[in-house]
Amino acid sequence: LKFAKSSIEAAAHAVAMPLRLDIKKKLSARSDRVKCVDFHPTEPWTLSALYSGNVFIWDYNTQTLVKQLEVCNLPVRCAKFCTRKQWIVTASDDMHVRMFNYNTLEKVHEIEAHTDYIRYIAIHPSMPYILSSSDDMTIKLWDWDQNWANTHVFEGHAHYVMMTQWNPKDSTIFCSCSLDRSIKVWGCTGNQTQAHFSLSGHQKGVNCVEYAPTGDKPYIISGSDDRTVKIWDYQTHNCIQTLSGHTNNVSAALFHPTLPIIMTGSEDGTARIWHGATYKMEATLNYSLERVWSIAVLKGSNAAAIGYDEGTVVIKLGSEEPVASMHSGKIVWARGNEIQTANLKLLDEGTTSADGERLPLSIKDMGSAEIFPQYIKHHPNGRLFAVCGDGEFVIYTAQALRNKSFGSALEFVWGHSGAYATRDAAGKVTVFNDFKESFSFKPPYAVDEVFGGRLLGVRSSDFICFYDWTEYRLIRRIDVVPKDVIWSEDGTNVVLMCPDSFYVLSHDKDAVVAAVTGGAEIDDDGIEAAFDLNHEISDKAVSGTWVGDCFVYVSQAQRLTCVVAGSQETIAHLDRQQYLLGYLPEQSKLCLIDKELNVTQQTLHLALVEYQSAIMKKDFAAAEGFFAQLPESLHNRVARFLENQGYPAEALQISKDDEHKFELATQLGKLQMAADIIVNISKQPNQAIPPRGKWKQLGDVALEQGDFSLAKRCFREAKDLSALFLVATAAGDGVELAATAKLASESGIANIAVLCFLLLNDCKSALEVLVKANRLPEAAFFARTYCPSGLADVVKAWKGDLAQVNQAVADSLASPAEYPDLFPDFQLSLAAEKAFQAKYATSPPSAMNYTEEKALADMDVMEE
Repeated sequence: LKFAKSSIEAAAHAVAMPLRLDIKKKLSARSDRVKCVDFHPTEPWTLSALYSGNVFIWDYNTQTLVKQLEVCNLPVRCAKFCTRKQWIVTASDDMHVRMFNYNTLEKVHEIEAHTDYIRYIAIHPSMPYILSSSDDMTIKLWDWDQNWANTHVFEGHAHYVMMTQWNPKDSTIFCSCSLDRSIKVWGCTGNQTQAHFSLSGHQKGVNCVEYAPTGDKPYIISGSDDRTVKIWDYQTHNCIQTLSGHTNNVSAALFHPTLPIIMTGSEDGTARIWHGATYKMEATLNYSLERVWSIAVLKGSNAAAIGYDEGTVVIKLGSEEPVASMHSGKIVWARGNEIQTANLKLLDEGTTSADGERLPLSIKDMGSAEIFPQYIKHHPNGRLFAVCGDGEFVIYTAQALRNKSFGSALEFVWGHSGAYATRDAAGKVTVFNDFKESFSFKPPYAVDEVFGGRLLGVRSSDFICFYDWTEYRLIRRIDVVPKDVIWSEDGTNVVLMCPDSFYVLSHDKDAVVAAVTGGAEIDDDGIEAAFDLNHEISDKAVSGTWVGDCFVYVSQAQRLTCVVAGSQETIAHLDRQQYLLGYLPEQSKLCLIDKELNVTQQTLHLALVEYQSAIMKKDFAAAEGFFAQLPESLHNRVARFLENQGYPAEALQISKDDEHKFELATQLGKLQMAADIIVNISKQPNQAIPPRGKWKQLGDVALEQGDFSLAKRCFREAKDLSALFLVATAAGDGVELAATAKLASESGIANIAVLCFLLLNDCKSALEVLVKANRLPEAAFFARTYCPSGLADVVKAWKGDLAQVNQAVADSLASPAEYPDLFPDFQLSLAAEKAFQAKYATSPPSAMNYTEEKALADMDVMEE
């Protein structure tokens, strides 16, 4: 079974991490030397402060430069967003701190802050304070609410002050670092300007310092010219860890706010990622942009920005998909190392949330996991759940966070029966039953990922193999590279979710059992009858779940879509990226979660899914039973489904939507019903658009099917005079032609009115239409040829109209009433006109008299 091959994007320049954090580059923008980078908290912007004196703002989603700011002619060593004021705050080598509005790029304020280069500025998270640190060995506190008063000057460092940072747990405390090799902690309350204490241990100057963002660790991290990174406990004043590995000065070091990692950057050209608990180096990033000067991270995001000698890089660390699992309405998720739970069935009975609204959940803290969770999944019976991360797994009880089992594993997956499998770093897959090892195997290929479900899926870089859970037996090899494998609850259907599309397959368990028990020879591709390809859906799915025989998924375009027998139907358009947790059949609700762990629901009636499945299986008796369970509000949706499946007559019986009913009735040739539907639509109040288009559409169909009476009615309602003219002339219907002429004349459609009157030999009426339309020149020539009795009046009107523009030209027009000598035989023309009027008094002529009438066309009027 072979499909088009897909591949999973690999993280360029990154070493594989036990944390399994895929590293993807979102932006690579070359520029002059970048001394500082920062993120906007809500816009997808990265700010780069350049040595050239400029500030660039990049959109890391579109990889474009969105704003550019010329600050000065000297290096800008630091620039930060201050979103409370919509500012960019800059510090440069001209010793000035400047504030710019980042929307208009206008300068808001400027202060000469120091007597030497300014190295760094730190904006207080809530108060109107800015700290500036300088080569003049001072730190200054500025209060913008007090007209930028310099309220404090902190002295105590013996060399350049390289950086300051506010303590996220105590907003009156900050730390600083200096080339004097020390780190100092200060307070900004009262008039005290002396340091509380110093931390010493680096052998050379300290370039960077940062607090741990979480409250459980009273840590400070620092990076130095001695090429090391140190972790300090600021309560005990001790260095608890030294990270060695960089081969040049360390210029940036920080704790990631959401991931258990430490990021460091150095003048050796690398950014390194270290485990936040074990302090082991996990990855080295080298984008060949020379020295690293700055690193920034964004709270609530997995993004990181790195400033280099030659540009800016933004990377994404791992997935933003929440680590969560749901079983029977009970949700378990990880917030950092903390495990929390919520029960959807315990929502207040009076609580009714509309589809897409955040649910007011009561969240319970279960405790802290021993490892950093990157995977959480419930046991099939819901009484246990597994957590995997940091190269280990732990199985907990779902009621309380009690350890049931644990072990080493890069990956962990559950089987449908409660067995589970693990994969280690060497690629060995081990299967456990009842918490005891059942068997293990190492496939003859490099294993990239494993998947649970009805069969054990083992994926390589080129294909996926499915194995039996009871013994090491290949069931089937499929040449696709899925990023996820999602089984239906009964194991008869499976989706292979690839990066750009997904495949819906059916699994024949009986055929597998028959092949195994019958002793059939199984080759390298496995049992051919094990799977059948049902459908390929060309859509990028982010997450999905089965609801009966219906597969529901969230696309990358943030659409919630269901697939029944290859037919796609949009359930809802989501306002942000969300991920499917599962389905609650008792409430007919799909449950979704976003990266902020907000849970929402969307309605999907189980009876609707079962009805659609029964129709697909042509089990109409069962379908009728399911239809009886559906509320009337879903009948239109069912009708659309039936139409798509080729049952328009049944859809017409069910549909409550007049628009849809009209389409179906027209399609089925029930034209009179379609006309009645249009009448019903016309009676509805507040019609935005008159239903003329439908009358026209129905008239065309009626004309095609030979129902001329209905066709004429439709065209009259639609005021389609061209069609009425066609019908009347084709049928030789003088009465209808006269009615069309009258309608065209009243509607001001002169061309059709004139044609109708000409065919009716009513030249006077045709002339009146031309005069009424103010087409006087045409009227005059028409009268001279066909209606000479009206020529004098038309010429008089023409002259009067023309005199308003040019009197001389008007005077040049001659009328037979004034200049009869210029119109020889004019009286004969008048007599001929009367003769024709008498001849065609009973017009139009019968088609049976065609040969006689044809001869009249060659008659010489003057001779007669």
